[in-house]
Amino acid sequence: MKHSKTSAKFHVVVDAADRLSPEEQETLIAVLNRRLVARRRAELAADVREAQKEFERGALRPTTPEKIMKEILS
Repeated sequence: MKHSKTSAKFHVVVDAADRLSPEEQETLIAVLNRRLVARRRAELAADVREAQKEFERGALRPTTPEKIMKEILS
């Protein structure tokens, strides 16, 4: 049910964006891109803080990039 509400809201937003001038659409895209970058940056910072806490608790051990890649690819 939540997905259909989100889809309906998305449709409303897209329709509203269609009514903007080309310049306003470009500005909207720039604003959304900056917000996405900021969100990704915040998520990455949170991941790094969590990894540091895990390392400090002894839950993680130092390793080499080669071992990490081997584990990822296995």
